[in-house]
Amino acid sequence: MPPRQPPREQARAHGRRTPSRARPGRTPGDVVAGLAALVALVALVGGVPYALLTFVGPPVSPELLDLGVLTSQVGPSTILAVLVLLVWLAWFQLLVCVVVEVYAGVRRVGMPARVPLSGGTQALANKLVSAALLLFTAGAMVAPIARLAPAPATPAVTTVAYAAPIVEHVQEAPRTKKVYVVQPPHGRHHESLWEIAEKCLGDGRRYPEIYRLNQAKEQPDGSRLRMADLIRPGWVLDMPDDAKNVHVVPVDQPRRQTLREHPGRAHVGGDATVARNAEQSVTQKREAKHRMPEQRTEQRTERRDTASRQAGQEQGATFDLADYLAGASLAAAGLLVVLARRRREQLWRRVFGRRLAAPADDAARAEAALRLGADAPGARVLDVGLRLLGAELAARRRVPPTVYAAHLSPRTLDLWIHPPDADPPAPWTAQDGGQVWRLPAHEARLLEDQPGGAPYPGLVSIGTDASGRVLVDLEAAQGLINVRGPRTTAALAAIAVELATNRWSDRMRVTLVGFGDELTAIAPERIRAVGGLAEVLPELEAGAAPRGEVLTGRVSGSPRVAHYLLSAVAPTQEEARRLALLARRDTAGYVVAGDVPHATWTLEITEDGLARIPELGFEVKAQLLPRRHYRALVDLFRTADRLDGEPVTAPEPLTALQRPAVEIRILGPVEIAGLPPLEEGRMALATELLVYLATHPGGVHPVVLGGVLWPRGVQDMVRDATIGRVADWLGPEHLRVDEAGRLVLGPRVRTDWMLFREMVRRSHTGPSAAVLLERALSLVRGPLLSGRPPGRYAWLAAEALEYDVAAEVADTAHRLCEIRLAEGEPDAAVAAVRAALLLATDDEGLWRDLLRATHATGDVVRLRAVVEALTRRAASHPYGGGMAPETEALIEELLPTWRIHVVRQSSA
Repeated sequence: MPPRQPPREQARAHGRRTPSRARPGRTPGDVVAGLAALVALVALVGGVPYALLTFVGPPVSPELLDLGVLTSQVGPSTILAVLVLLVWLAWFQLLVCVVVEVYAGVRRVGMPARVPLSGGTQALANKLVSAALLLFTAGAMVAPIARLAPAPATPAVTTVAYAAPIVEHVQEAPRTKKVYVVQPPHGRHHESLWEIAEKCLGDGRRYPEIYRLNQAKEQPDGSRLRMADLIRPGWVLDMPDDAKNVHVVPVDQPRRQTLREHPGRAHVGGDATVARNAEQSVTQKREAKHRMPEQRTEQRTERRDTASRQAGQEQGATFDLADYLAGASLAAAGLLVVLARRRREQLWRRVFGRRLAAPADDAARAEAALRLGADAPGARVLDVGLRLLGAELAARRRVPPTVYAAHLSPRTLDLWIHPPDADPPAPWTAQDGGQVWRLPAHEARLLEDQPGGAPYPGLVSIGTDASGRVLVDLEAAQGLINVRGPRTTAALAAIAVELATNRWSDRMRVTLVGFGDELTAIAPERIRAVGGLAEVLPELEAGAAPRGEVLTGRVSGSPRVAHYLLSAVAPTQEEARRLALLARRDTAGYVVAGDVPHATWTLEITEDGLARIPELGFEVKAQLLPRRHYRALVDLFRTADRLDGEPVTAPEPLTALQRPAVEIRILGPVEIAGLPPLEEGRMALATELLVYLATHPGGVHPVVLGGVLWPRGVQDMVRDATIGRVADWLGPEHLRVDEAGRLVLGPRVRTDWMLFREMVRRSHTGPSAAVLLERALSLVRGPLLSGRPPGRYAWLAAEALEYDVAAEVADTAHRLCEIRLAEGEPDAAVAAVRAALLLATDDEGLWRDLLRATHATGDVVRLRAVVEALTRRAASHPYGGGMAPETEALIEELLPTWRIHVVRQSSA
């Protein structure tokens, strides 16, 4: 009897919200809604406390004032008193929310303050107060809370940048646009964006559209719109296409010319003469001071537009790579482990004065995407959970069940098994009548690494659903798996990469037919590529093994190699027959493209990127590796195979070494000195922004910065608000915008890395080289940017910073070690090397320096302790690889008996 289809969760497409339309004023429905809201507010604010006082009493009853209630038995009256107190507290919370919303609506402060722990309650108060205030004035509306009510969608508009640091992307623009000239104050009344939206768009709640169109753009008086509630008379605001009571001007017309041609008029209210005088005064002062030809302004605007377009293109390229590679979270985790192991081997052979070869272009973006999306905890849950399951079943002499699919979410690992079994070993539990075995993620995280064999090495991701990743076991089909569709090669490449790099498999061989020759650069010990099925069929037929024998052997430690064949070439009729017979009696997995008859499963990859297996009831977003991403991965791993390295770039000299106003410390745990801390929850993002700007002294365009800090995308308002917050935090003297619209830190903002490089540079020319080198190494406090939040700083993969820092710190320590040894100070040499090892732990050259310096002290016990520590580290290194042959040879020379001590310790 075939297994029952597992439950599937299909993501539903979300429709795009249509733009909100202007309304001429209050409608009868608004009046009715306002009256109802007013009655509800009076009932909630006044009626609830009256009813409570009348029927149940004050908030704190005598029962709760008696301290004996803490030790005596709780009775019904005490429970009732506690419930009454909770109701009073809920009412008080509602009262605070109503007060906050009324204040925000009447005073027009824009976004209401958020009341802690009052999400739903404040949303209710927001709606009631907004409806009630419509009865009195349409201008006193409360802005919806952003996280609870979505902002109105922005209609299609045309935007033009006016020498602004933050430039919006422009597609093909019409010849004209609509603008509004902000009027001067009339008495004590000043115009606001809400009133302008109400006047020109028919709805004050559409003010964010005007804000987004004009944010940070230069106005005629030289200032810029930074906050939605701070606009000035004489400003020229771009307006949405459906705006009324506005001016229509050429799309490329500078704002100052618009202000000269269209000063304040009566149609927008206010005193036209005052407006005209104010606008002319602003314009005259501006022109008298600068006298800048408009042609130069247009050229500067064009330069900023070009920079914005280039930044947008670069951001789009990064996001395209992240869309696929970061989404393959388990494959990304495996690829990073293999990549780190390859780089550790590079460090064995690093030459003094050169750093590891750094990836570039798409290869660098690919690594950034891998860092962004890698799910190392999830990969460990799969590895530890499956090995524990196999070990427990082997201890009970039970044959592992067939696992035909798995679902990995942040909360659980589910295995769909056949036949159903309601008795899994702990901590696994049975679900759905024993058809599903479940391991809670929090239980798996507490488990230690398991030494047992890998029972299900053929589990591989096919895609994601709404709650996690869906995997299938290629062996469980017990027959051919036919892959079809227009993107079969991309699907096969993704399967191959994950199979070859995952941690829940042991010995494995993946044979690729008709594709993937370059993938051998990633895992040559696991992947091989052939041109046709005829080359491998005889070998596969000769090595076939029964399923039960292989499964039992794996959990008991059998060294048998798991084998999987992925073919992008459709088999001939005879090849298909032989493959089908082989797949039915062999444990291996066979995935074949083309129209293959009698396949057990069919994996269909649709044009829109869905993966379907009808036999299992799966429909998920497919895990694919398109050709561009495929090539980027291959280039990344080929770079990791280069042993020649690259020269370290020379630093820019510092004019002085005095203490900076703001110091950004990255040589260890990231710290910001010289600034007050930001509010909780904002510090991590602001710190990363500062680190990126500080390590890019040439300046960074805001669009690029948005792509760096939010690689999966971000709204312009969020990006610009973050930049504005950091600008206020630093102050104008420490953050400026250059002519190309790039953000640049001031000269009094410095990193400890800049100081490190300057002292090393001066040590080559000054008489006190050792002192300067020691001062430089004293800045090292740990690994580069250690303690950074998970998922952040993925951009480091596309930078040379990590490579430069590790190489220069190691080279500095090596140079100081040589100086101190020549001066007969081996203890100082040891201290220099140990300081560098805090940051460049994997640099094998540093460990050899430590061995030589420790040997020079003449303390054999101390030398043996270093050798033992190095041996333990090599044996337990997370990336494997053992110890460099050159290091082993040095240990043999300095301490010939070291292997004897190592054997004794391991046997003990």
